[in-house]
Amino acid sequence: MRNIFAKIAATTATSAVLSVAIAAGSNNPAQAIDFNFNWLGNAGYSAVGSFSYDETTAPTIISESGSGATNFLQSLNVSFLDPSNNSLGTYNTVTSGVSQSDFFSFNFDTATQKLFGPLNIGGGTGVIGEYFFQGTVGESLALRQDVNQQGASITLDENSGFIQVSKVPEPASLLGLLAFGTLGISSTLKKKQASC
Repeated sequence: MRNIFAKIAATTATSAVLSVAIAAGSNNPAQAIDFNFNWLGNAGYSAVGSFSYDETTAPTIISESGSGATNFLQSLNVSFLDPSNNSLGTYNTVTSGVSQSDFFSFNFDTATQKLFGPLNIGGGTGVIGEYFFQGTVGESLALRQDVNQQGASITLDENSGFIQVSKVPEPASLLGLLAFGTLGISSTLKKKQASC
């Protein structure tokens, strides 16, 4: 039993050292926090993507709109898929803190970790046929395709406004989980070897 506690203590210490080393070795003082999101329309079309911001400077409410430099959002990308999971396109709406779309709209509550209000991501760079995702979270969200860059578009799919958001685990947390998982597998294998 003492041997197991010694292993747990050693694993915990190793995880802590690795976490500190990763944090200290970073040349970027910003503390980026990453989120994934996914949406499924009533007809089976979907949108999957991610976004990030610096959690040390972001306010409780992040609201971004239009093209050009964003206030807090560092990145946002989205991919659209048809009902057979074939890619319709991927769009980097925000890259290095700059929005590429005049129609961009994004609202996120950092406390509740939920999107809210108007949302417009995807295309918006002046290419006929590009896809974009717009509407109001909690009311109605739709995947649309531009027809002529004059405001005409077709709706491919929509839903009641539900979109799922999940925080991406931090690398240091993943290392700790990996270390404890390895300890568990190691202990199980040793017990099996001892019983043979």
